[in-house]
Amino acid sequence: MSEAHVIGLGKSGVAAARLLRREGWEVTLSDTAPAEKLAARDTSENLLKQQQLLSAEQIQVKLGYSLELHGLNLPQLIVASPGVPWDVPVLLQARELGIETIGEMELAWRNLQSIPWVGITGTNGKTTTTALVAAIFQTAGFNAPGCGNIGYAACEVALQSVQNSPDWIIAELSSYQIESSPTLSPRIGIWTTFTPDHLSRHKTLDNYYNVKAQLLHRSQLQVINGDDPYLRKMGLSYWGDAYWTSVKGKDNLIGDKGFYIADGWVMETANIASLSQDERIVPTSALGMVGEHNQQNLLMSVAAARLAGIGKEAISQAVAEFPGVPHRLEHICHWQGINFINDSKATNYDAAEVGLASVDSPVILIAGGEEKDGDRAPWMAKIKDKAAAVLLIGDAAPNFARYLQEVGYDNYEIVETLDKAIPRSAQLAKQYAASVVLLSPACASFDQYSNFEVRGDRFRELCLAWAKEAGE
Repeated sequence: MSEAHVIGLGKSGVAAARLLRREGWEVTLSDTAPAEKLAARDTSENLLKQQQLLSAEQIQVKLGYSLELHGLNLPQLIVASPGVPWDVPVLLQARELGIETIGEMELAWRNLQSIPWVGITGTNGKTTTTALVAAIFQTAGFNAPGCGNIGYAACEVALQSVQNSPDWIIAELSSYQIESSPTLSPRIGIWTTFTPDHLSRHKTLDNYYNVKAQLLHRSQLQVINGDDPYLRKMGLSYWGDAYWTSVKGKDNLIGDKGFYIADGWVMETANIASLSQDERIVPTSALGMVGEHNQQNLLMSVAAARLAGIGKEAISQAVAEFPGVPHRLEHICHWQGINFINDSKATNYDAAEVGLASVDSPVILIAGGEEKDGDRAPWMAKIKDKAAAVLLIGDAAPNFARYLQEVGYDNYEIVETLDKAIPRSAQLAKQYAASVVLLSPACASFDQYSNFEVRGDRFRELCLAWAKEAGE
C-alpha cells in the first residue's frame, strides 16, 4: 500500500487525510504543535475525540512531530495544509528527493476537476466575493458549495461529492494554496485586489504577484478588478482577454468587454452576450453592504454569474438577500447611539484602511495583534482623518503607538486586550460623540487568538455582554 503523509492537523489536513484513506493510501497525519497547544485552540475533549475517530479510520496521528525524510521508508506523497510554508526545509528536501509534494487544495482539485470551478484570489475582497458568488449560483439552483478559505475545506467537498456531486465549486484561494496547487485550473478565475501582504512568506512583491497570476493564467475565463492600481498597471499587455470591472463607469474599463457601474446599476457590455446594447443587470442599491469596495465585489460576482450563464432574476434575488460576511464590517449591536462593528478579517493595512473608509466618522478604532509587513502610510492617514481615538491591543501595540506618534497622532491608548478595549471604547465614544466603535486590527491574530474568526467572535461576545449589562 502506498504511503502518504499529511502535515497539519487543521480542518484541511484532516479532510485531506480522510480523502487519501478513502482512495486506499496508508496515511499518517502529523502536526508540529504538541497536544497541549492544539487543545488550547479547541478543547482537550474535542482533540481526543478527533484522534479516536481518525484512529478508527486507520489514520495514524502524530502530534508534536516534525516529518524527517531519511532511510528507506519514505512516503510516496506529502500533502501540506494551507498554513504550512511551501519552502520549509522538509518540503524542499522532499522535492529534491523526488517525492510528490502538493497542497490540500491540489488534492481536492484532482478529485473534483470534472466539475467547473470559480477560483477567487486577491489580497482583499476574496471572502465577500466568494460568498456572494456562491449565493448567486445557489439561488440559480446550482449545488455550488463555497470552499477553501471560506466554508468547507476543499477536501471536505471532495469527500461529500460521492453522495452529493456539486454542479460548481466556488473556491477562495490564498497565495499559499495556489503555490501548492500546480494543476488547479478554474473555469472562471477572479482577481479581486493586489497590495503587499504575506511578504514574510513570499519575500518580494513580484513573487507574490506571480503566485496569484498563476491561477489566472490557468483559468479559462478571467475577471479582474480594473480599479485596482497595480492590476490596472499590468493592463492589457498581460491580461488582454480578461473581463475587466470598474465602479467608475464604462470609460474606465480596460478593453471592450467587462462589467461596470453606471447610474446606480451593474452594467454588462454588449459584446459579452451578443447584445445589441449594454444591459442593466442589478441595481447597486440591492446590496446591503457599505463601501465602494463592496460595489467592486458585487461587480466581480455578477461577472462570474453572467459568464456561467446565470440570469438576471436569480442574480437580483441573491444580491438582495445576501447577508454579508461575518468578521468583515459585521454590525454587532447598537448601544446608546453607538454602532459596534466587527472587522476582524482586516488583517493587513490595506483592508483596515478600507474598513475605516467604509464607516461614519468619528470612529473609536481598536487595532493591533501580530504585526505584518506592508505600507501603513495610507492607513495612518485614514486614522488621522476619521478616528477620534485609537485603542491598541496585542503584540503590535508598542510599535503602532510609535507609528502614530511619528505621524503626529497622539490620542491613543495601549489597552492590550479586547476585554479591556470594549468598555473603554464605549466611554470614549460617549466622550467624543463617536457613532462607531470599529475593531479593524490591521494585524494577524496569532499573538492572542488561533485565527481572526476567534478574535471576531470574542469581540462579538464582549460587545453583546457589555450592551446587555450597561442597558439602553
